[in-house]
Amino acid sequence: MDNEFTSFQQLYIGGEWTSSHGNRFIEVINPATEEVIGTVPEGTVEDVDHAVQAARAALPSWSATSASLRSMYIKRLVEEMKSQQELMAFTITSELGMPLHLSHDIQVVGPIEGLETHIDIPHRLNEEKIVGNSIIFNEAIGVCSLICPWNYPLHQLIGKVAPALAAGCTMVVKPATETPLNAFLLARMIDNIGLPAGVFNLITGPGATVGEAMCQHPEVDLVSFTGSTRAGIHIAKSAANTVKRVCQELGGKSPLIITKEANIEAAVTFGVQDVMLNSGQTCTALTRMLVPVSCYDEVLSHAKNAVKEISFGDPLDTRNYMGPMSSKKQQEIVLDYIERGIEEGATLLTGGTDNPLGKGFYVRPTIFADVDNSMSIAQEEIFGPVLCIIPYETLEDAIEMANDSPFGLSAAVWGESQQQALDIAKKVKAGQVYINGADFNYQAPFGGVKQSGNGREWGITGAMEYIELKSVQV
Repeated sequence: MDNEFTSFQQLYIGGEWTSSHGNRFIEVINPATEEVIGTVPEGTVEDVDHAVQAARAALPSWSATSASLRSMYIKRLVEEMKSQQELMAFTITSELGMPLHLSHDIQVVGPIEGLETHIDIPHRLNEEKIVGNSIIFNEAIGVCSLICPWNYPLHQLIGKVAPALAAGCTMVVKPATETPLNAFLLARMIDNIGLPAGVFNLITGPGATVGEAMCQHPEVDLVSFTGSTRAGIHIAKSAANTVKRVCQELGGKSPLIITKEANIEAAVTFGVQDVMLNSGQTCTALTRMLVPVSCYDEVLSHAKNAVKEISFGDPLDTRNYMGPMSSKKQQEIVLDYIERGIEEGATLLTGGTDNPLGKGFYVRPTIFADVDNSMSIAQEEIFGPVLCIIPYETLEDAIEMANDSPFGLSAAVWGESQQQALDIAKKVKAGQVYINGADFNYQAPFGGVKQSGNGREWGITGAMEYIELKSVQV
C-alpha cells in the first residue's frame, strides 16, 4: 500500500486537517506480518474539546438544513466510497487481517449498501405527525460521540455516521486504535464531498483518555459505542453525570438451535462457517451450537468436515477463508480460552493452541464437543474462532439453554420449515434471530437485550436514536 495512505500526521477537525495538541503517534500493525504499516496521531483531551466545540458550532446550521440537502450529501458519500472500494478493502485487510476477497464484500460493499439505505431517511425524519391536538416534530439530538470497534471498523462507523447525518446531528468519531486507517480514508472522502465544516470530526487515541473525554464532555448529547460489555458499563457510568443518551452494541454469546427435523448437514456447515468468519471476531457469531442428542454424532462428523474446507493463512490469498486475529493481545486471549476449555473437560474436536504458520497472530479454527452450557467457554465471549457444540434432549431444553446467558445480541434457528423455526425464534431472548440461514438486513433494527446493550442501529429505527421528539399542543 502507498505510504501516503498509511501514515497520517493530523486529525480532521472543523473541516481541516489539524495537528494534535500532543506529539505522540499510534503504530498500526499488520496482524499477518507483525509489521508496522502506518501511524496515526494519538489524540489528547484537548483535541477532544477542540473537536466537540467544532461540532457544537456547526450544529445550528447543519440541523436546520433541508432533508434534500442532507440526502444529497449522503448520496455523494456513497458515490465517493464506491470509487475507493479497492483501496478501502486493502486497507482494512492490512490493519485487521480479514482475507481481501471477504473484506471487499463484507467490510466495504456492505457498509456502502448500508449507507445507501439512508439516502431517503432524512425525508422520513422530516415528517410531522398529528396526534389529537398535538403536532409531533423530530429534532436532531445534537452533538454525538461515536466510538467504533476494530472488528468491522468501517461497517460500524457507517452504522453510526449515516443516521447522524440523516438526522442533522454533528459528530466526533473515534475509530479503534488497532484499525484506524480506514477512518482516515473516510475523512478524506467526506472532505472531498464538501460536507460543511464541523459536521464530521475525526480523532484517534486510547479509550481510557480520548474515549473517556468524549463520554464525559458536557457539550456532547449522545454517545454511541460498540465494543465489550465491560467497556460499555464504564462508558454508561462516564456519561451519566450529564444525563446523555447512551446507545450501546456490546458482547454476545449467540446460540444456533438446530432441530432434529432440520437439514443437519446444511445447518452445521452454516454454523461452522458463521463462527469462523473474520476469525471469530464477530459480535453476533453463533458460538453455541445446540443440537439434538439423537443427531449428536452426525453433527460432530459434519462439523469436522466443514472445518476441513476452511483454509487459513495469508489474507491476500483468495483461497483463504480465515486470516489472523486482529492483534497479539487478542490471539493470547483466545488461546487462553482454548486451554481453559480443555481444563473444564470439553473435548477438543478440531483446532488447538498451536500456530502452524509461525509468524502472524493466527488461531486455528477450533471446535469443542461435550460442552456443558455452564462452562466458561459457553458463557463468556471469546471473540475468536471457537465453537461450542452442546447437546439437548428436548426443544424446551434448547430454548432454556439458549436463554441461559447474560447476553442477548443475536441467535439463529435452523428448522424443518420456516414456521417451525419462527415458533422457536419467538421464544429466544435476543435482539435478532436468523432463520434457516437468512441474511443480514440493513433496513431492520440491529441491537441486543440484556448485557448485549441497548438502542438499535440501521434502518429508520436506528436513525430515531439520533432524534429528540417534540410535541407542540395547538
